[in-house]
Amino acid sequence: MAESTGARQAGVERNREALLSAAAAVFVEQGVQAPIRDIASRAGVGVGTVYRHFPSRAELVTSVYRHQLDECRALATSLLQEPVASTVALSRWVDAFVEFLVTKHGLGVALQSQDPSLISLHRLMLDQLVPACASLIDAGVTAGEIDPGVTAHTLMRAVGNLCILGAHYGQAEARDMVARLLVGCRTNNETRGDA
Repeated sequence: MAESTGARQAGVERNREALLSAAAAVFVEQGVQAPIRDIASRAGVGVGTVYRHFPSRAELVTSVYRHQLDECRALATSLLQEPVASTVALSRWVDAFVEFLVTKHGLGVALQSQDPSLISLHRLMLDQLVPACASLIDAGVTAGEIDPGVTAHTLMRAVGNLCILGAHYGQAEARDMVARLLVGCRTNNETRGDA
């Protein structure tokens, strides 16, 4: 009996993860008002499964947002343990943050909602991601690779501003500009070393 309970729990968790990934992708493509059936189809489950996990759209939106925050925060911890240059670690993390921002823009309407379950999402992003980014910057400063004048909050705001997409300015252009911004965060020695 215990084995079947464990297997059932694992299946429930797999379904939840599949739903969160599917919802994030669908929100980017269609916005947070996308039909639930599209999310269920992308996850390979029935609509009823979506509602069992997330009884309301607000709960689904909040869960997608929190899931992505958790992944982005965990990535910083993982990168700090890898044997790569601090500038490479920061660049990889910022790439993931850019991906997060693309989805966040898909969640923009939800973030402006007065639904109590959604109001705290922006604060949650700052509370979780600013320290994650700061840990990577601190490692870079300690290694002499990142300019000590760079702060996490300012860097994240700059990246966020560069990721506001529009006519004739898409993801490719945003990624290029973010890459240029990161070069400017390096110490003079680090910049010259790449030349």
